[in-house]
Amino acid sequence: MSTKAYVTGVGMVPFQKPGASESYDVMAAKATRSALQDAGLSYDLIQQAYVGYVYGDSTCGQRALYQVGMTGIPILNVNNNCSTGSSALFLARQAVESGAVECVLALGFEQMKPGAIGSVFEDRVSPFQSFDDETDDLVGSPEIPLALRYFGGAGKAHMDEFGTTLETFAKIRAKSSRHASKNPVALFRTEVTAEEVLAAKVVWPGVMTRLMACPPTCGAAAAIICSKAFADKHGLDSSVRIAAQAMTTDGPETFNAHDMREVVGASMAKKAANQVYEAAGIGPDDINVVELHDCFAHNELITYEALGLCGRGEAGKFVDDGDNTYGGKYVTNPSGGLLSKGHPLGATGLAQCTELVQQLRGTADARQVSGARLALQHNLGLGGACVVTLYEAV
Repeated sequence: MSTKAYVTGVGMVPFQKPGASESYDVMAAKATRSALQDAGLSYDLIQQAYVGYVYGDSTCGQRALYQVGMTGIPILNVNNNCSTGSSALFLARQAVESGAVECVLALGFEQMKPGAIGSVFEDRVSPFQSFDDETDDLVGSPEIPLALRYFGGAGKAHMDEFGTTLETFAKIRAKSSRHASKNPVALFRTEVTAEEVLAAKVVWPGVMTRLMACPPTCGAAAAIICSKAFADKHGLDSSVRIAAQAMTTDGPETFNAHDMREVVGASMAKKAANQVYEAAGIGPDDINVVELHDCFAHNELITYEALGLCGRGEAGKFVDDGDNTYGGKYVTNPSGGLLSKGHPLGATGLAQCTELVQQLRGTADARQVSGARLALQHNLGLGGACVVTLYEAV
């Protein structure tokens, strides 16, 4: 694949709480129009669309895009748990790089219900059965919702091995709130201190408070992916390209290691990141800004190490030294991340893309990371899939 893929347009709608948002199709159409407007492109020039969502019926992608235009193009619906948006982006990038098409839309959206995420189909084998069984064996606590046990258990494993404190996770959440306070499309824009995070409702004694978990959220985001030739022909902004991208799924270590960090995808993330670094000929030290999958503060900490932003066991010091924010080594989640911006599952990966494209264009306003040239995106879905994407300003 010699043709590079360029992100020529991005757009999203402000994320909202369940019950407060518009219908999924309305949000998705608005995000699409926003990306088209950002690109300066009409919908009839889009040749394919990859549309991601988790909670929805078949062909919801068509329902959403028919409101933008009925042009007869292929529309493929994508579902890969919380990495759905980035999975749609992965397919769009492949389509352009392969030369099959020149201009593609990647769209993600979610209309969620309040409360913890749960299964929809109770009459068949759950795709999470093996994950649930391993979690039961490793952490127990069946009275705690599974998502909290997954990621809280991973954080606890780090605490047990390296002496990481609950305050460290609180500092991560406080950092995300400071970043989100400058993001007009974030769900939670009120700054909180680490002390306030620690004082929030306890959901797992000694392991997690409520503010350390991301909220269920509704929203939509989109990106236009083009070849350089197409961008030049139509006068589109080709200042940001996808330098490298990798998708990984679970390996034997997910269950064989008997470690909750592996259950929630630490090795998936590490493998994907290493593939990206190798393909681009760079290392973690070259990265300026990162959007990573902080569905829980615990997963943000684990992901620092998986992406090579710090060494194994060094994440606590990384946080304490302020190397995860402005003035440190990397600015992580300048958008506020999932913890503060919100996490509409199908939209999350493309919202991360939107933030990083704005950073590399230098249009992120009060969130701008000075001199950003290389941006890394990490999007994780249990079950499982992990997508890591490197964007480059050119």
